[in-house]
Amino acid sequence: MKNNSYYISRQNAFESSARSYPRKFPFALNKAYGSYLEDVEGNKYLDFLCGAGTLALGHNNQEINKAMIDLISSDAPLHTLDLITPTKDLFVETLIEKLPAGLKENAKLQFCSPSGTDAVDAVIKLFKTATGRRTVIAFSGAYHGMGHGALALTGNLNAKEKVASLMPDVHFFPYPYSYRCPFGLGGEKGVDAAIAYFERTLKDPESGITKPAAVILEPIQGEGGVIPAPIKFLQEIRRITKELDIPLVFDEIQCGIGRSGKFFAHEYANIAPDAILVSKAIGGTQPMSLVIYDKKYDSWNAGSHAGTFRGNQLAMAAGTVVMKTVGTEDFLEDVRKKGDYLINKLNNLKDEVSVIGDIRGKGLMVGIEFVDPKGEKDMIGSLPNSGEIATLVQKKCFERHLIMEKGGRFGSVMRVLCALNVSYSEIDEMFDIFSTVVKEVDNEF
Repeated sequence: MKNNSYYISRQNAFESSARSYPRKFPFALNKAYGSYLEDVEGNKYLDFLCGAGTLALGHNNQEINKAMIDLISSDAPLHTLDLITPTKDLFVETLIEKLPAGLKENAKLQFCSPSGTDAVDAVIKLFKTATGRRTVIAFSGAYHGMGHGALALTGNLNAKEKVASLMPDVHFFPYPYSYRCPFGLGGEKGVDAAIAYFERTLKDPESGITKPAAVILEPIQGEGGVIPAPIKFLQEIRRITKELDIPLVFDEIQCGIGRSGKFFAHEYANIAPDAILVSKAIGGTQPMSLVIYDKKYDSWNAGSHAGTFRGNQLAMAAGTVVMKTVGTEDFLEDVRKKGDYLINKLNNLKDEVSVIGDIRGKGLMVGIEFVDPKGEKDMIGSLPNSGEIATLVQKKCFERHLIMEKGGRFGSVMRVLCALNVSYSEIDEMFDIFSTVVKEVDNEF
């Protein structure tokens, strides 16, 4: 077998310049099992990225693989458009059972093309059709995908600034971010300000914003830097949108399916939205995305939204295994405990170094924000972001065979998106590498 350099050079020659992960992780994968990857040279890596959170039960989970192998061996159809099959029926039944009260009783599903981006575009079309309105509200720091409509709802400017004529009538509101409060307040006051600004603007006849077709937000922002929305914020956004008859969409593509320690992250707030977007982990390693929505908005005609690969039977078989495993309270409690265990260790590390500004997250969706210790603090005492330090930490972690991704403002946040069935010993292994690297980098700054 050829070495890493051989395969990387071939990839550089043939793939587009849009490729991203090979620039950070220059290796060629050969095997994968559980929380580990192995490259073509036999080097073993601890994977705390896991397909950007897609692999809820890690690589090559035996139950998931068996479900797919059994389906293939049964001569069942694997490509079905949106035709019904027993595999699909079981998937739907399992998913609806996991929905929050208030949506479960009235749920409709739209199976979309494989990417979560298509679920975002679909829900925009759905609510524009149902309401007859054109405006959509999103939040700063949001990530909803790279499609033309989804990108318009995404906060990150790097991906948007060179793409002309994105979907119009999108308005962004501040998302509570206590460490870097957009109002310069922080804490509860910052949350209250975000709520008041949202409500007063939507009720202001001089705001300049027409009544929206939908409001879309992530209960925990992922690419924006692993920022959990405060429970009060979610509850008040639900109250306001319900009062004003504005559909509320929760994008749970990354933070859903057990990642937060709840099946859906918004369940911490004990509310029900009008629509939930799911992808990534819901397909059990295979591509799939869905819109789950209240049937009162089901105003589409046949073919109003379609996609050739919306009938991925392997994803439905695998996804059913994931939901039945992840959806138990014992499993979710275990995710919460492991998340608390890791966050506690990271907070202890934060106290020992100068380059970590904030640790945050829920369950096994955790963010570590790096800062410039020599920078000037802002009005609430936060140091400037340091993407330079985060990049160096990521590089050194890779050299020690730990895979982690960055995100957040200026790429300053290292993110934990490990398998949900990760062991405590694997968490300890990750922390040993990570803490060693961070202390080494801290000494350099």
